[in-house]
Amino acid sequence: MRPGRGSRPRTKRRPAHSDAVDGFVTAVDRGRYTCLVGEPGGSGADSRPVVAMRARELHRDAIVVGDRVALVGDTSGAAHTLARIVRIAQRSSVLRRSADDTDTAERVLVANADALLIVTAAADPEPRTGFIDRCLVAAYTGHLQPMLLVTKSDLRDPAALLASYQDLDLPVLISGHGAVADPAAGGAPNDAPLDDTAVAQVRAALAGRMTALIGHSGVGKSTLVNALVPHADRATGTVTDVGKGRHTSSSAIALPLPGGGWIVDTPGVRSFGLAHVTVDDVLESFDDLLPASANCPPGCTHDSPDIGCALDDLVAHGEARSGRLASFRRLLASRTQGFEQPNG
Repeated sequence: MRPGRGSRPRTKRRPAHSDAVDGFVTAVDRGRYTCLVGEPGGSGADSRPVVAMRARELHRDAIVVGDRVALVGDTSGAAHTLARIVRIAQRSSVLRRSADDTDTAERVLVANADALLIVTAAADPEPRTGFIDRCLVAAYTGHLQPMLLVTKSDLRDPAALLASYQDLDLPVLISGHGAVADPAAGGAPNDAPLDDTAVAQVRAALAGRMTALIGHSGVGKSTLVNALVPHADRATGTVTDVGKGRHTSSSAIALPLPGGGWIVDTPGVRSFGLAHVTVDDVLESFDDLLPASANCPPGCTHDSPDIGCALDDLVAHGEARSGRLASFRRLLASRTQGFEQPNG
């Protein structure tokens, strides 16, 4: 007879899982994780997809796209088989957010990405600098290199938008629409917000590394993914008559780029909370300003010269650019100005 629950021997020893194989998480769907097993990074010809579940010993540890994991069980990748994820490797970077500015619980969106490509439109839908600022904070504090792609530049000159970011040394790519119909025939720009030149520039910038994409729906993010990855088949949508994009991607997924590298397409976002980010988190991303903060008065929030912030003295003595300090304070302010819900 099976012994009663109270009489079972108990131990805190956990299996070592020395036979576990390494995998790379490419998709997450309702508690099931698609992992590539084989060559490092899963990009080789010998790699194979394996569906896995989380082992009980991981408790509630989040597993996200980009994670390097260890798997046991059936890792053959055969149909109707299921492996178990027993370990999550230490992450080199994280793209994370909170649900809103009152919720300090972090939601990790992507792990181990090298860069974050922020996609925005010059118009239709209107660019939201508050959202861009928040994405920059997430990139800097999560140890990702941020880049900005401005689409639909033929609808509006993006110069005024880009002027706000010139002191951040932020790499910028600009794209107009693709083919344009003949105006004499009553035509208008087609629905493709990207031209071929911009797609080639983005492809070159992303080659050989893993890059997460983020942006509001309607800015051309899924169109970009389809252009970069043949047969990606990410759904593309239109912009509503109130200038807000319709969501077309509902889950994050890592896709291999031809020639090497990965692109992680994330869902169109409705909010990007930064409740988990502190002032010091942001300051650490500004190497030229950080040393002077040691001379600030106790409890200095660095958001105004009126409190005797030493960062203003640094600029006054010509040891830092005034634009850098202004950009730093604008990013600080983005943490408390309320998250945006552009898609209603």
